[in-house]
Amino acid sequence: MSVALLSVAAVALDALLGEPKRWHPLVAFGNFAGRIEQRFNAGGRGWRSHGVTAWVIAVLPLTLLATAFSWAPYVGWVVEILALYCALGMRSLGEHVAPVAAALRADDLNEARKRVGYLVSRQTDELDSTAVARAATESVLENGSDAVFAALFWFVVAGAPGVVLYRLSNTLDAMWGYRNERFERFGWAAAKIDDVLNYIPARLVALTYALLGKTRLSLKCWRTQAPKWDSPNAGPVMATGAGALGVELGGPAIYHGELHERPQLGEGAPADADSIDRGWQLVQRGVWLWLLILCVGAEFYA
Repeated sequence: MSVALLSVAAVALDALLGEPKRWHPLVAFGNFAGRIEQRFNAGGRGWRSHGVTAWVIAVLPLTLLATAFSWAPYVGWVVEILALYCALGMRSLGEHVAPVAAALRADDLNEARKRVGYLVSRQTDELDSTAVARAATESVLENGSDAVFAALFWFVVAGAPGVVLYRLSNTLDAMWGYRNERFERFGWAAAKIDDVLNYIPARLVALTYALLGKTRLSLKCWRTQAPKWDSPNAGPVMATGAGALGVELGGPAIYHGELHERPQLGEGAPADADSIDRGWQLVQRGVWLWLLILCVGAEFYA
């Protein structure tokens, strides 16, 4: 079965079922990674070498296992579909952002703050409605890149092993990749590996957002604003996405009690409930565009 059909099947499965409800492999992996971190970074005393060792122990055996199962005769294609399905978070992303937009439209700011708190790591209990909408829109654009597009990219490049390697690495970055006293040294490897794995997908996503939105403005934002962002991959994705939507994102935010003066992203109207919905629609259109390109490419090279 071609990679295009496998990708379409996995995306359709995600759209139909959403994330596994009772037992999600990534939740189990997160628990496993937590125990590894306790062993190699007790009290935040782990060095970079400990972080590299922990990453290898957490990621490589499961990647090799995925490789072996995907090569199995008769059932390998099922493993491929399930690997991508478990890595995708497209329907889940929509299910998390929709209540934020709904609460804002109902003028229920407390509910909107609570709901957006499930999506972002910044402090949300004092955000006004514009800041809530800004946080949710940023999350849609960035998580769409990480949890949907990058997973598709690595599946196309290397099948089940590629998507497993990417998704586990991305999960470790979310758990260990913080620049604080506990993870500054230990989480260095997880953060750098995730940066490398996301470098090409992030730029393809930025190009996708630009093509499907306000192209000229989004390319301008990519060129002028993305270099000012502290993340080499989130910068292009969110700057271009904000420009594509014609909305203002970025700005100051409080993380773990500390105020971070982030640069402005995008240009245009302040964020609101509509910008959340339009950001989600941009991600959806981008996925269908990628799948269409895959199918056309598969037919052309058949």
